[in-house]
Amino acid sequence: MIIEFNGTIIFWKGPAPWFFVAVPELQSRDLKSISNLVTYGWGVIPVHVRIGRTEFETSLFPKDGLYLVPIKASVRKAEKLSEGDEISVRLEVR
Repeated sequence: MIIEFNGTIIFWKGPAPWFFVAVPELQSRDLKSISNLVTYGWGVIPVHVRIGRTEFETSLFPKDGLYLVPIKASVRKAEKLSEGDEISVRLEVR
């Protein structure tokens, strides 16, 4: 499954601060429908991500009915991204 969308980078100030972009509701529902087939635990879904010219492997986290894509520091640095930036994201479920 390949999903492409635009989203805004958000900062989560939890116990371990991190940056994310939320998968939109419609695409999150599609992901939820296959989650039992691809998750390796806790509902996380392994994906290959492309943002700009940068590609990386990560896992989507379920949160409040949506999935969150973690944006690694190395990706933010390579693409010159920060909180509030609007980005295009391509996900391929592994």
